[in-house]
Amino acid sequence: MDYNDNRMTPPPFYQNEAAVTTQTNAVMKRVYVRMFIGLLISAFCALGVASSPAIFTFFFGNKLVFWGMMIAMLAMAFILPARLTKMSTGTVLTCFVIYSALMGAWLAPIFMVYRLGTIVYTLFITAGTFGAMSVYGYFTKSDLSKMGSYLIMALFGLIIAMIVNIFLHSSTLEWIVSIVGVLLFVGLTAWDTQQVKRLAAANIEPSMADKLATLGAMNLYLDFINLFLFLLRIFGGSRD
Repeated sequence: MDYNDNRMTPPPFYQNEAAVTTQTNAVMKRVYVRMFIGLLISAFCALGVASSPAIFTFFFGNKLVFWGMMIAMLAMAFILPARLTKMSTGTVLTCFVIYSALMGAWLAPIFMVYRLGTIVYTLFITAGTFGAMSVYGYFTKSDLSKMGSYLIMALFGLIIAMIVNIFLHSSTLEWIVSIVGVLLFVGLTAWDTQQVKRLAAANIEPSMADKLATLGAMNLYLDFINLFLFLLRIFGGSRD
């Protein structure tokens, strides 16, 4: 998602360092709280769908519902940042909540494929890895912008490789994709954190700061989910 939309960055004016730090901390707190809430929503929705055969069949036994869910998530992922300035803070937050719920429903099959212990174990590894890289992205003095452009290009390459492997069914390519996916989202976590921090420090009106906090939460949420899924493919032992 593009953080560099000039329409969302009003002309800067002087702010003392203490005021900038206070503002940045306040926005980042909202980012992490909302990200955590999004993850909780996804977890409960995934468990709810997986534990109910009727609900599971509704989502995954009906192609219209399944593809509708996928298209809705894809649409929100692109529309939310594109129309951020025109949407109200409540609408932006509602979209994120709906997105988290749909993602949770989409994740439900992992409970059919992997053991619960493996899922929990991988979740803790993901949390530790994500936390370490987010802290690095927050405190590092290095500019990660250039790295971010390479990571985005690598992401497109990864998506293409995953699509190709749908037809090849290559276990070797799947293993390579999983390793690259972990490394990619480890890097994206640090980059996204630094970009969110920079926006949090910008001089913007409170309503825009709140919307950016939700967008930042969504970006970091997606980094966490993808990192978890790639790690699960590496460490996960199937039920069979």
